[in-house]
Amino acid sequence: MIYYVDSNSNQNGNGTKESPFKTIQQAADIAVSGDEVIVAPGIYREYVNPKNGGTKENPIIYRSEKPKEAHITGAEPCKNWTKLNGDVYVARIPNSTFGTYNPFNTFVSGDWFVACTASHTADVFLNEKSMYEVPSLENVTKPKTYIPSWDQEFTLHTWYTEQNTEKDETVIYANFQGKNPNEENVEISVRQNCFLPSEMHKDYITFSGFKVSKAATQWAPPTAYQDGMIGPHWSKGWIIEDCEIYESKCSGISLGKYYQKDNDNKWLEKKYKDGTQTQRDCVCIAQLDGWSKETIGSHIVRRCEIYNCGQTGIVGHLGGVFSIIEDNHIHHINNKQNLAGAEIGGIKMHAAIDVIYRRNHIHNCTRGIWLDWQAQGTRVTQNLFHDNCVPKSYNMNSQSMQGAAEDLFIEVSHGPTLVDNNIFLSDRALKIATQGVALIHNIIAGGFTAVGLGTYNGAPNIPSDRYTPYHAPHKTDIIGFMTILHGDNHFYNNIFIQQPMRPFMKKVMNVMKKDVKKRKQLWDDGNIEVGTIPFNDFPTFHEWDKMFEGYCGEGSVKTDKYYSKLPVWANGNLYFNGAKPMEKELDAYVDSKNKISLSLEETNGKYFLKTNLYDFIPDNNCKIYSTSDIREAFETEQKYENPDGTPITFNTDFFGESRSAAPIAGPFASKDICNKELF
Repeated sequence: MIYYVDSNSNQNGNGTKESPFKTIQQAADIAVSGDEVIVAPGIYREYVNPKNGGTKENPIIYRSEKPKEAHITGAEPCKNWTKLNGDVYVARIPNSTFGTYNPFNTFVSGDWFVACTASHTADVFLNEKSMYEVPSLENVTKPKTYIPSWDQEFTLHTWYTEQNTEKDETVIYANFQGKNPNEENVEISVRQNCFLPSEMHKDYITFSGFKVSKAATQWAPPTAYQDGMIGPHWSKGWIIEDCEIYESKCSGISLGKYYQKDNDNKWLEKKYKDGTQTQRDCVCIAQLDGWSKETIGSHIVRRCEIYNCGQTGIVGHLGGVFSIIEDNHIHHINNKQNLAGAEIGGIKMHAAIDVIYRRNHIHNCTRGIWLDWQAQGTRVTQNLFHDNCVPKSYNMNSQSMQGAAEDLFIEVSHGPTLVDNNIFLSDRALKIATQGVALIHNIIAGGFTAVGLGTYNGAPNIPSDRYTPYHAPHKTDIIGFMTILHGDNHFYNNIFIQQPMRPFMKKVMNVMKKDVKKRKQLWDDGNIEVGTIPFNDFPTFHEWDKMFEGYCGEGSVKTDKYYSKLPVWANGNLYFNGAKPMEKELDAYVDSKNKISLSLEETNGKYFLKTNLYDFIPDNNCKIYSTSDIREAFETEQKYENPDGTPITFNTDFFGESRSAAPIAGPFASKDICNKELF
């Protein structure tokens, strides 16, 4: 059955092409397996709650008739502003407008959220762009530039809200900086979600070609129900494709966790158990509740543009397992810097078991991708990362350090995590507070940070190792818990290029290094020196293996040896512009003579790598690697292989082109191919 929807139609339409429904929800109430819902261009100011799911063979398809011209929004127009003084106007909204959820009376909160200032889940939008909430009316009448923001000029567009309980209304004061809000497109967020089932297990839904914006979503930590403008809500087999997604208060797409009645924001609400402990609990509870490959995950998110969200472009814990996230453009996430905490990034996912991140373009985010806990069987391949750090031209102070992030953060996971054929161009390439990672055929122009750090719970004076779960290969079944030993990493056929160090980033590095020395164990050392040099004090496999010679049972080997750093392997890597290999990397190619230029150029929305690198790299200096060449991840005892268990041969490049039998290092199969359009 095909149902048609047109926001301009008669309220009494029956869903036919001749007499379409007026709302998407009318179709969502009756659509069943095999049905298709075609939505005409227009604005749909509604929360769509799909009542049914489909099957793998016969999904339910929701499709915009014209790509990105059917717009589902969580906002409503706000007119009838009254001038207070100067550029400041006031609006009074009856609370009946909001129904059971008033985002102007609901604060952003949750585990791992840092409430620097009170922030509501609501926003005020001027011409499709969210303004800045401030804590008082005075901050509206006399706005000051908010330094941490990546768009400091726009921070003078401020708003403040209060409740008039006598009249049961929401009062909003806003400074429009010379614009008349009654003549501009001014909206306020009203709804929490745009397209997300209220019930779990609504499987196999395809959501295609929509524009989605301006929902008042809540903070989405891994230990709570994870909110988003769009999401499957603990289901299987969704496809979200060809969408434009922007201006979520917190997260754009949620592939995340369901509500656990007795373990939802438990750290915040009940105080006594550390958040790490409640997170371990929620993983085990999920398994008891039926979390498995057969019931959850296997989603596809592809060809979407996701931007201007406050917390994440895509978020997920447990619910995104076995998924594919590919060909997306994710940018300008958390640029307002008005939300702070441990769950921020272009993509932030826990338990990315057998998840593939492929051919995504991720830039201008406070952190590109953050893989936290249980990155097992995870692959990050053929992606372009850049400018995932504080802007280069920027009025900065110490407040800005929270935005000194990186392209890729892998945290407290046991692996295997595979990172291949990527281009990392930010000041900080990889935060690696983890183990069991293989980096193969990448260009890496930023530093490795947090090597050997960041794996405690945070107690400054007593041991507080974060024991994290690991799973049977290609399954959700938990088979053990272990702290992070660090190491068990492989670096093959990468190109390391030291970029000029920005003064601000040097300041960040120096401050963080002092903190590490002072407290010995911290979250980050701020390193922006490029190369494998942070792994200098890690053993080779031969050195590590030798420690266990003569072992024959209890008492023959000191227990401490089982908690020592794991070995690191490195071969076929190239180092330029002062990038430094670790001391035990015997075959490192170091070019200290030639100056490598490296930049990314945008022309009409297309991106090209501009470099003289390929004038100086040696021919045939490395070999083709495959699964059989890489020692299995130590703790999980799992190979670096495809999700279906088949081996991988790294014989194709960033573009999918075939490598020769004697390849060159880096993400490109040949020296001339680097001139091709990247994205």
